[in-house]
Amino acid sequence: MIRRTKNTIKDHIRRNPKAFSVAAKIKGPIKRLDGDDVHEARNYIKHFWVNLERYHPHDEDTLLGLPHAYLVPAHDPTSSFNFDEQYYWDSYFMVQGMLGDPARKELVMGILENLFAMLKRYKMIPNASRTYLMGRSQPPLLTSFIFDVYDAYGLDKRWLDQAIKHAKIEYETVWMGTVKPFAHQVHEGLSRYYDINVLHDLAEAESGWDMTTRFNRRCLEFLPVDLNAYLYKYESDFARAAHILGQLDEQVMWEQQTEIRKSTMNRLMWSNIKGLYFDYNYKKGKKSLVPSLASYVPLWAGMVNKEQAALLVKNLRRFDAPGGLVTTDEPPLKSALPQRVPAQWAYPNGWAPLHFFVTEGLKRYDHPDQAKRIALKWLKTNNNWFKTHGVFLEKYNVIQPSKEPIEGVYPSQTGFGWTNAIFEKFCQEYIDTK
Repeated sequence: MIRRTKNTIKDHIRRNPKAFSVAAKIKGPIKRLDGDDVHEARNYIKHFWVNLERYHPHDEDTLLGLPHAYLVPAHDPTSSFNFDEQYYWDSYFMVQGMLGDPARKELVMGILENLFAMLKRYKMIPNASRTYLMGRSQPPLLTSFIFDVYDAYGLDKRWLDQAIKHAKIEYETVWMGTVKPFAHQVHEGLSRYYDINVLHDLAEAESGWDMTTRFNRRCLEFLPVDLNAYLYKYESDFARAAHILGQLDEQVMWEQQTEIRKSTMNRLMWSNIKGLYFDYNYKKGKKSLVPSLASYVPLWAGMVNKEQAALLVKNLRRFDAPGGLVTTDEPPLKSALPQRVPAQWAYPNGWAPLHFFVTEGLKRYDHPDQAKRIALKWLKTNNNWFKTHGVFLEKYNVIQPSKEPIEGVYPSQTGFGWTNAIFEKFCQEYIDTK
């Protein structure tokens, strides 16, 4: 997502020296993690959510009114810029550490209902609830959000039926659209990221990976592996919903659609030699040359076979870094020169959502030990930074975890929602259950 702010991590630390006094006493990396190690960080997260909560039921200037309270990505009272709008894919990750908590049910359900409200009003879920962010959406995670809530709170079939109807409208209208304003489906039934202005950089903003080396500044020409894996997940979720609702003919139809998408993606995007998926440039008829963690979204979506899963697990070593998983492989020397537009969704940075996808995919394909190893490494990176600086970041330099991440088109943000949420989720899974 493109955000405008002059605030930097260094500025935040300079203006808030008291926030880092306790952490400054702690030196050296944490050798292991237990409940005591992460207690302070989790307590900080627990009490930080109130800073991210907003309620704006009516349109105001560029801010769109939403019926329920929601969470914004970050908050820093010392900055000249702050968030007041709800973002699409941020919302999905921010609820991960809250699912199943009765005290958070109203908030979690309200955030999802806000997505439905925007979909009903605008025939799409915009990048965020701002008039100037309505030219594009963000990575589609609506069916995953629906089923996470359905499973966590034991909701009834009537609720599921209505919720899935919303997702089908989004799927058909937006992601399978072939003409402006939703010209996403462009080649062999597969889709691309898009923006109503038909500009490559704005389409890249829809990917959530703004900016990245994956598309070589030509995003509109690529069929992204992650987007089409998300849509495979939609189709498999539609099949699951149909099964629950007793709609057997529809279940078969969606299962057939998943097979078609999987087959096409394997033919165009899978490299058996490299053991990874790659984005596909449909204009040139070639795979991208950039290995990235987008290759692991199919693992999360459940669309790979055992042989592919084994190769993906083997090739995690390409991304395995001291502080977690790096977003893309290390670039060749020639392309490592300074870019006109900084690429923060690339080497050497790591991001919480990508660690979520990889660990969930590893668990799905019976590699829990690998998932735990990666999650604990990411927790240590987050926790060490918190103990040193008193904040969480939106991204981290996983190659040199003690150094600041590489900034993108906007300076790095602090106090970040999805980092906090995935940290809490990993603590629940890998520390509380020891």
